[in-house]
Amino acid sequence: MLTIHHADNLQALAAYSAASFALIYIDPPFNTGRAQVRTSWKAQRVNEGGRVAFNGKRYTQVRTGSSSFGDVFGDYLAFLEPRLVEAQRLLTSTGSLFVHLDYREVHYAKVLLDQIFGRASFINEIIWAYDYGARTGKRWSPKHDNLLWYARDPKHYTFNQDAGDRVPYMAPGLVGAEKAARGKVPTDTWWHTIVSPTGKEKTGYPAQKPLGILERIVRVHSNPGDRLLDFFAGSGSFGDAADRNGRDCVLVDSSRAAIAVMKKRFRGRDVRYG
Repeated sequence: MLTIHHADNLQALAAYSAASFALIYIDPPFNTGRAQVRTSWKAQRVNEGGRVAFNGKRYTQVRTGSSSFGDVFGDYLAFLEPRLVEAQRLLTSTGSLFVHLDYREVHYAKVLLDQIFGRASFINEIIWAYDYGARTGKRWSPKHDNLLWYARDPKHYTFNQDAGDRVPYMAPGLVGAEKAARGKVPTDTWWHTIVSPTGKEKTGYPAQKPLGILERIVRVHSNPGDRLLDFFAGSGSFGDAADRNGRDCVLVDSSRAAIAVMKKRFRGRDVRYG
């Protein structure tokens, strides 16, 4: 079951009892200093102009809408800190928190998380690497995000490695046919494409994360029937990953656009609106 709250997340979190969630994932704004905008388009048949498709017919792109959110904070850590404190309170004794950021703020957030959880509770920094989008000629183009994993109790936490997926060996000839066919367990560097701009998974909401990444987190770091939480829900991808894998999930977002996307995405599913 999915529960969706249209609310300020700090207020929504305060309503839940301590130790309510076995896994919390958040993908907060990255503090890029600019608005994040995603425009949706569809192909429309025309008689003249546009582009000629493989079938010989002409099409043009028609804008169908756009979504955006502000991503500018005067004091980013002051915004994030009380929400991370609430996340720690809400985790079960074997629960984990994943914080998804990029190079702009991840090092500051890690210091803050060390203070809240204790340095021993830091288990991994996972690098999600991808290869898509604009390039720069002034430096090495940044093509990765950072996921910080903290356990509520560093000696007891959920880690079902065998429940996760396997990935191809980069040099299959070095491991033999049997191992190459089985694939390997991922390391702390995850190579995975972004959400395809033209794929069925795309919702049109800015900064949407791929289900492949989120399902790996759900399967390995929680158990069927657990209750999960994402309080920067956006398009609801983490909730989708949880629901597909037999977990309940609470999703919180203050954006009307995000709630509209989730309502459309989860139409026909078991959803409660708080």
